[in-house]
Amino acid sequence: MKFGDYLYIAAAILFIWMTFVIIRNYFRSKFNDKGQRLDLIDEEEQTPEAK
Repeated sequence: MKFGDYLYIAAAILFIWMTFVIIRNYFRSKFNDKGQRLDLIDEEEQTPEAK
């Protein structure tokens, strides 16, 4: 294989990894440790860690 083929494969793998990390961090910021959506939790139900 030529160098360009290796570069294309590396770029594809890097793109897939970056997309996975971005989506994972997005969902981590939307949910708490119990799996509850942070924007749907009532104020009195929130723990001090979630505020």
